[in-house]
Parts: sequence; C-alpha cells; structure tokens
Amino acid sequence: MKYRQLGSTGIEVSELVFGAGAVGGIVFQPDRETRLGAVRRALNAGVNWIDTAPGYGDGQSEENLGWILKEVDSEPYISTKVRIGADHLADIPGEIQRSMEASLERLQRESVDLIQLHTAVTRERGAQRGSVSIDDVLGDGGVLAGFERMRDQGLANLFGFTGFGDTDCLHTLIQSGRFNSVQTYYNLLNPSAGRTVPAGFSAHDYGNLIALAHENGVGILNIRVLAAGAIAGQDPSGGPAPGISPGSSAADDMRRAAKVADALAGQEGTMAQTAVRYSLTNPGVSGVLVGFKVLSHIDEALAAVDMGPLSDDTMGRLDELYESDFGDI
Repeated sequence: MKYRQLGSTGIEVSELVFGAGAVGGIVFQPDRETRLGAVRRALNAGVNWIDTAPGYGDGQSEENLGWILKEVDSEPYISTKVRIGADHLADIPGEIQRSMEASLERLQRESVDLIQLHTAVTRERGAQRGSVSIDDVLGDGGVLAGFERMRDQGLANLFGFTGFGDTDCLHTLIQSGRFNSVQTYYNLLNPSAGRTVPAGFSAHDYGNLIALAHENGVGILNIRVLAAGAIAGQDPSGGPAPGISPGSSAADDMRRAAKVADALAGQEGTMAQTAVRYSLTNPGVSGVLVGFKVLSHIDEALAAVDMGPLSDDTMGRLDELYESDFGDI
C-alpha cells in the first residue's frame, strides 16, 4: 500500500480508502464473517482509513463497524458525517451534537478522526434539493460552530465536507481555511474537479477544485470514482444510491462511459481498476474511496493501486477525448 498526505494535517492516508456505504455495501452482507473478513482483508493490506455515515443503512454501517473494529488488530482512522435538514436549521450545533453522540454510540468509540458535513452547500437554502446555504456553514451558530464544539469536547478532531453544491460555495469553503478535507466527485466521466472541461459540458463543472484544495492544504478524499457503476458498464439509475453528478443523467453517464471505454481499449486491467488509477494519477488526490460488494472487489482495487498511475500515453488519449467528444453530451 502507498500513502499520501491528507492536506496539511500531517496524516498519511492510504491511497485506497474503505467506503462503508450502501454502494457496494459489503458491511451490510448478512453473513457476519463476510463483513469481518472484508474489513480485515483491507486493513491487513495496509488500508488505514474507513469512511461511514449515519445515513448508511440508517445507522447499520456504523453499528456493524462498531463490533467489527473490536475484532481486528489494526486501528484505522474513522470518518463519519452529519446531515443537516430543514428541520435542523434552528439549532444546527444541537443537531450536530445529537448526531455525533448517536454515531459514537453505534461505533463504540469515544471519538472519530474526521467529522464531515453530508449536505450540499449552495448560495441560498434549498437551491438544490435539501441544500444548506453558505451562511449556514460559515455563519454564527452554523455547521462550523457545531464542529468546533465537537472538537472542544474531544469527540472529533478534523473537519470536512462533501463536495456537492454550487461550485463557488465549495471553493469558498476550501479557501476559508477552516476545513481539513473535502470528499470530491472526480472520475473518468466527470473530470472537472481535476481539470478544465470544454464549453458545453453538460455535467456539473467543479472548476478544478482539487488544485484549489491542494493549494490551500485541504485533503481530497475522492468519491464516486466508478460513477455508481457506469464506468464498469452498470446503469447507475438502478443502484441503491445513484452516484450521478448534478447536471448529468444515467443515460449521459452511460454514453460517456462508452466513449471512455473505446478510447482506452487495450488498457491493462479492468475499467474499475483504470478508474482508480485515473484518480490516483492526480497528485492532489489524497485517497480514493471505494465501496465493495464482494471480497474479490477488494483484491481488484488493491491491484489497481499496485499498478500505479496511468501512463502519459493513456492520459493523452483521455485529454483528446475530453476536448473533442465530451462537450456534446
């Protein structure tokens, strides 16, 4: 396993991060030994970070990890999240307190390493479905006030957010100097968080967010690396939690995936491995967060890390594709 710096935190995070969410969902498997074996296999291979959230299986992910982590020898970093809904806006720090205490009880821990906002951030409340405003995050009595309370109480150490919402708001959060990490949507189908995209690109443009985060010492945990399965040829509209980027659609993602597959015909490894390697080719990415469905998926992802970044020739083919064929989708 290889490791990278998580922004300016001083923490080295494994290039592969264990995603304990519903996509993949191996920690939800009915067989207890399968759940335990999956986490043990990843940790034994050097994975040192597990990401979860109370919304994953209505707390089941955290609850399962609670007993699983008692059975293994390693002590990985743990990140969880809090979602702020419309009924929480009158007391955001109070909701963060309640959510964190419930998460820690399920995880059987006294603290987590990273707490993350799990709600899109826009200029105005509700501009995207369920979004909070930038002032709800940075203002008095907002999300950061609640996070700081958690740090003061020793319940969480680092602060992060999920990078969905208005691009300018996401950039503002990064430049605020008050967040340690951002979970960033970045993949072969929507590379805009890591490069410029052509005019007319229909999916959400994240404005090279990764470079901005890198400049500001904010770590990048890369999410949706497989675009909810579209990169591997699976229609994302049928998944338990579609990973479609705003401004796109399942059909658009499948069309982009077909173009990428054609451009990379003959590339070593599976398309899933190519997707992981593509993310790791960007030096601003701290770690790639991957969910697993079966044990063999863990081995496949680990092999992708061992393969290393994509070649200059492959990246050149992708550059040509993005400049010529992605603007019309």
